[in-house]
Amino acid sequence: MKSMTSYAYREMQNEDISLSVELKGYNNRFLEISVYLPPWLSGLETRCRELLAEKFKRGKIEAGIKVKDHNAAFTVGVNRMAAEQYLAAFSSLAQSLHITEQPGLDLILNMEGVLDIEKNRDDSRIWRLLEPVLREAASQFDAEREREGKYTEEDILSHLTTIETQLQAIARQSPLLESSIKENLRTRFRELLEDQIDENRILTETAVLLMKYTISEEISRLSSHLSEFRTETGRNPSPGKKLDFLAQEINREINTIGSKTPILEVSRAVVEMKNALENIREQLRNVE
Repeated sequence: MKSMTSYAYREMQNEDISLSVELKGYNNRFLEISVYLPPWLSGLETRCRELLAEKFKRGKIEAGIKVKDHNAAFTVGVNRMAAEQYLAAFSSLAQSLHITEQPGLDLILNMEGVLDIEKNRDDSRIWRLLEPVLREAASQFDAEREREGKYTEEDILSHLTTIETQLQAIARQSPLLESSIKENLRTRFRELLEDQIDENRILTETAVLLMKYTISEEISRLSSHLSEFRTETGRNPSPGKKLDFLAQEINREINTIGSKTPILEVSRAVVEMKNALENIREQLRNVE
């Protein structure tokens, strides 16, 4: 079991390039990957997404990647028309202000659009350096998710044990349902008919109420769901979605048991189970 919240940071630097990768993880029902790259490396976004999608199945992951290419080859071009227009504007302004000084070349070259500098970057070369750093960060990120997930799993299983224990208590109370119904009916008939009690009528009414209030099927289904929940936790490295579904089914059976039985001890056990299940569902929001 793995948590969806995590953090990792890796960086590397040599004489030509320095880069860093920062990964942040948050809860999310599905896998959502956001990659933030320098604009000139936007062509590598798909590769970064694919690499992360190979390792993670659920959660919101933000990947912040910074790259500085110190010795990138570049070409310099001059926009002669822009330079001439700047010079003409400066000369006109100097004439109107009665200034004889002419603008120097250094001023014109610093004006926007005069020099066109284009760095010749090789995406393949950058990727060869970035990929191992991104994989290291992803491995660190995954290890942190797994470490936190162990604590989450222990907490979930402790609450699951509470539900299983309460279900056993309910199962022991289940045979008392028939005698409870019979006694309630006998009391009602005695109040209405005094000593003229029809035992056959009581048995018939008891059978009808047992069909309505018996919880043996709910106990069986709930036991099966709990067993599947525990098994899925142990065998599936990313059980979040399946456990979400099983939690819904467990909740349905617990509610049905609570609504069908009039036995006080069962009602108390139902309250304990619902409280434990709520804690489980809260933790499942952070499980991959």
